Amino acid sequence: MKTRFALTLMAVLPILLVACKPQDGSTDTAPTSASAPAAAPAATPAASADSTATPATETAAAPAAEQAAAGTPAEAGHQPPVNAQPPSGPAPVEGTDYLVIEGGQPYQQAAGKIEVAEVFGYVCPACFRFQPLISSWKAGLPSDVQFVYVPAMFGGTWDNYARAFYAAETLGVQEKTHDALYNAIHVEQSLKGERGADSVEDIAKFYAKYGVDPKEFANTMASFGVTAKTNRAKQFAVRTKISGTPSLVVNGKYLVKGTSYQDMLRIADHLIARERAAKQ
Repeated sequence: MKTRFALTLMAVLPILLVACKPQDGSTDTAPTSASAPAAAPAATPAASADSTATPATETAAAPAAEQAAAGTPAEAGHQPPVNAQPPSGPAPVEGTDYLVIEGGQPYQQAAGKIEVAEVFGYVCPACFRFQPLISSWKAGLPSDVQFVYVPAMFGGTWDNYARAFYAAETLGVQEKTHDALYNAIHVEQSLKGERGADSVEDIAKFYAKYGVDPKEFANTMASFGVTAKTNRAKQFAVRTKISGTPSLVVNGKYLVKGTSYQDMLRIADHLIARERAAKQ
């Protein structure tokens, strides 16, 4: 089912890149990433370039000297990466193909890993169209790359679905429901997304199909743990100057631009290779 869904979507992918915006997730528009990002409306996560958001906590890697002293092997990410092929196409150009994020930090970096984060929204039609491509691409990433989804907090329905993402993650059903939730909103239309105002109860009923008690799911959406995660996601979006979705951020340092979805992935491949070379 998942494979058939992905193939069907890829057949209708648009050639030109489109993006969803804060407060207007139902309308595909030209991405603001085509130029230097402007300050977003006050209700959006990209409210200010000089935000005082607390940086995400990084996982500290054990120093190589300590590893050697203990006689333990180096982290897997420090070994030659598996299937790391040279990126295709010309090298990306700063300002045209990507933006450097001043003081940028990864969202949730693992020791020895290069992080790629997709800032997305379930209610965003552009993210829905991007999902088959990003799903296939991340499945082939080398072992030294960690991919993470970061739901956008653009207010209203966006926030409810961001909480649903982290509730599903907490309850262990995020991976098997990710594509299905996109499908429910944009294909089956059993959920309204930006077309209406899905309640917490409406969203919880969707997850009941996957063995989760609706009341438990709703309570998890409102939990302290999920609130902490959504706050962290909002801080990351502010720090990386996200103004639309889908957006790719490489190692917290680079905001990918690009002229199409495929071009975004090509640029990301080059930036990953750059980060890998910098570690050697």
